[in-house]
Amino acid sequence: MFSFETSTYALGLMIAAAPTALFAVLGFSALIGRPLPERATSRLSTVTISIGLLACVAMLALMAAHGRAHVTVPLGNWIELPDSHYQFTVKLLFDYLSLPFVILTFLLCGTIGAFATRYMHREPGFNRFFTLFAMFLLGMTTSALAGTIETLFTGWELVGLSSALLVAFFHERSMPVRNGLHVWTIYRAADAAFLAAAIVMHHMTGHGDFDVLLGSGAWPGAVPADVSSTQALVVGLLLLFAAAGKSGLVPFSGWLPRAMEGPTPSSAVFYGALSVHLGAYLLLRVSALIGLSPALGWVIVAVGLVTAVYGALTARAQTDIKSALSFASVTQVGLIVAEIGMGWHWIALIHLIGHACLRTLQFVRAPNLLHDYHVMENAIGARFGPSASPAGSAPRLAHAWLYRLALERGYLDAWLIDYAARPVLLLFRWFDAVERRWTDFLSGGPSRESDRIQPSSGSLEEIV
Repeated sequence: MFSFETSTYALGLMIAAAPTALFAVLGFSALIGRPLPERATSRLSTVTISIGLLACVAMLALMAAHGRAHVTVPLGNWIELPDSHYQFTVKLLFDYLSLPFVILTFLLCGTIGAFATRYMHREPGFNRFFTLFAMFLLGMTTSALAGTIETLFTGWELVGLSSALLVAFFHERSMPVRNGLHVWTIYRAADAAFLAAAIVMHHMTGHGDFDVLLGSGAWPGAVPADVSSTQALVVGLLLLFAAAGKSGLVPFSGWLPRAMEGPTPSSAVFYGALSVHLGAYLLLRVSALIGLSPALGWVIVAVGLVTAVYGALTARAQTDIKSALSFASVTQVGLIVAEIGMGWHWIALIHLIGHACLRTLQFVRAPNLLHDYHVMENAIGARFGPSASPAGSAPRLAHAWLYRLALERGYLDAWLIDYAARPVLLLFRWFDAVERRWTDFLSGGPSRESDRIQPSSGSLEEIV
């Protein structure tokens, strides 16, 4: 008879190994130029996701049977620097937050994987899609089960990379590639904030173990370490910035409809269900810190409510179904974040799971829904009436202003380009000019004309 520790360790390894094996097999076969047939890819995806899902359910049942609400599975120190006392520790954390989220991940990825085998049938990039899909599954699993800040950052990066590459999946066209770069730029800003928060956490506790920083008690009632309100506010604001970039909160909401350039299966499981909720999951994971700073809680509530109002207003002015669904997702994610700021952790978790399932089905149904609408319009010989005005019952004088604001998506992209991206771009161009003058001075002559970067006459969006 296996002990509880042995059983949980074996199940934890199985959960982590399932997406790792899927990504390793698909990635290696593509790397050597021998991609698997579609049928083999589909079966391998189904088997590995099913194994991971069953292992998660078994882990949850085992923890419930033994009355345990917090289980860790250490996988060792992968990097250790004796002089600086730094350790890169990989540890899996199973509790009533991570297990429901990872079960949701396997369940929705399995559903979309089965859908994608038919939707992407005979698509030239079939194997490339499933390789990136496996990378995303590995990143989501790693993020959900991370017991240290380093492990969470690793999964966070895998999710961001796979998401951006899938936005640019149809790379033979220019717009998917441009939008993929736009999404990647937003993700990099969010990752920088996440990395800064990780550095501050290391400075506060000496390492990034969540059991030390957030307390080893059962979520959400864990008692955090000796952290002051000011420290919690600083770390929380950095993590809120990271969550805003990943989940499309204001002012970063503009990237979400751009992500719809990818295939419908990736739109469904990434930007409608899982990836868009990863920022909210991060805030749920550090909810113990939020409880230490009332000011941080109110800031999170304000960001969530502003995002919800913005998403609800903008969604009513969209002319394509994917953009409307993406801004509807923004609305619900904003409400989830506001619930987290209010301290309603269980309500936020239930809301997250329900919304993810609903959006997955809506995105998968969207192409057929458009076809059905066209059939009905052809049958009645007329078009359906326009949807409700985004201004709703606002005064008549405000209708045009609100409609334009919603149609232009709050001008958020323009503000970010003009006041965030442009100054950075100009700064680095100035650095480049200074460097070239210095090298010209040292070399005793001007650089070759072909090596010089000519200023572009296009817009900043074209440059990016």
